[in-house]
Order: sequence, then C-alpha cells, then structure tokens
Amino acid sequence: MRCLVVADLHYSLPQFDWLLSAASQFDLVIFAGDALDVGSSVDFRAQIVVVKKYLTLLSGITRVILCSGNHDLDERNPEGEKIARWIGEVRELGIACDGDSLTIGDTLFTVCPWWDGPLVKQRIENQLREAGAARLKRWIWVHHAPPANSPTSWGGKRFFGDVELAQWVQSYQPSMVISGHVHQSPFIPDGSWFDRLGETWVFNTGLQPGRPPVHIVIDIDGGTAFWLAAGYEQCIDLNAPLQRPAAPITDPPAWLTSLGQIADPNLARPASATG
Repeated sequence: MRCLVVADLHYSLPQFDWLLSAASQFDLVIFAGDALDVGSSVDFRAQIVVVKKYLTLLSGITRVILCSGNHDLDERNPEGEKIARWIGEVRELGIACDGDSLTIGDTLFTVCPWWDGPLVKQRIENQLREAGAARLKRWIWVHHAPPANSPTSWGGKRFFGDVELAQWVQSYQPSMVISGHVHQSPFIPDGSWFDRLGETWVFNTGLQPGRPPVHIVIDIDGGTAFWLAAGYEQCIDLNAPLQRPAAPITDPPAWLTSLGQIADPNLARPASATG
C-alpha cells in the first residue's frame, strides 16, 4: 500500500490541481488538515465550496482521509468549542474524516479532529480507546498538530506541538502519526519531517509555497518513507532504528519519479475543480 501525505495546502489551488494529478498513483491520499486558509481574501464559504469540489474529484480517483486543522474550523458546537462542520459533510463522499476509522488490509487508520476544548479532547480520548481495542498489525493516526517536544513540532524558538498527543502516543504506541501544522519544522536546524517516539514514527510534511506541495510518500509494504520538497529528496527506512540525517533518494522507483513529471496546469490546462 502506497500513501500520499499532504497537509497545510491552505487553499492553494495549484497545489490541489497537482494533488488530483498525482492521486492515481496511490492507494490512499492522507490530507492532514488545513485545507482552508483563514487569512485568504477569498470568502471562507467560497473556499469550502471549491475544496469540496476538489475532494469530490479526488474521492473518485482513490481512497481519501481528511482531518481538520485549525484553519478549517467554521462553526462552534453547542458547547462553544470550534469545530470543522464542513469536514463532516465530506463523509458522504466516502472520505474518512474527523472521528472515523478506516481499515485497509491489516492497517487501521484513526482520523482525529482538531480540538479546541475539553469536550472534543475527550471525544478523541474515547476514539483512541475504542480504536485501540480493535487495533490491527499497523495503527496509523492522522492528527493535524504533531506531538510536543519533537523535532516535527520545533518552530525555531520553541515547540508548537500538542502535549496531549504526546501523552496519547506514549500510552498507545501507534505505528505512525501523520501531521502538519508547524510549517517550518522540516527546514530549520533542530527540526525535522520525521521522528520516532518509542515505537511510533511521527511525520510532518512542512509547507512551501508553489507547486507541487511538499509531500510525503509512505510505502507501507516496502517499509520506506520519502519526503519531497523543493531542494530536498530524502527517505528513511521504517524497519530500522531512527537515524539522522535522512538519506538522499538515490534510486527512486518509477512511480515516484513520475510525480516530478506532472504537467503544470498553467501550461497544460488539465480539468480543474474550479472549471
């Protein structure tokens, strides 16, 4: 099983176009939050409409997982905590989203919402407890914020990770945690796109402007994770102990090389969700 991981696209339509073009190469696309951008000049409701069109197209190509990030919150629940109501609506497209679990073969994926208060936090704790009772050979969490005190959450002066997530990881030891949120972590000294907490691999894609988006490819059967960004092509062996720095990609498989050959839509004009 090959998984394409992105996060923090922040309503970058060229990056969404690239994602549509790349999706057919993968068994699963994992979108680890912040599809929208609260700082955009585009009305938030319009952003939701357009992103849902992209997700509709994407779900017609391959399986999709989407968790909410802090930029995706569009409503408050009755208790006053911020939630991403619109993300729950993509479930009707067959997309696994906040609060869901998805089983593919011997791998269980658990999709966690962004939490803004004690009630949603408690729902995540209940979700993890229930999923943990049914865990399979591999258990992968999708959670927008990376854990605290990890290079994947290092911002240059302090950590921006989730303290509770770090505690949950310590308690349950999932196989992997897929995240984003801290944009600069992979690119700065003492930061990283990967980490290992006990038996748990942790990933943060990072963010760069332009096309394609920064992305991670996890080849679960091959036991390899690849990180591709402008100026960076690295990989790690998931069956080996944590080693730094990551190795350069020296012999990429053909399907990975093909990602760099996707035409720029500004030149090739493929079908777009925005018509």
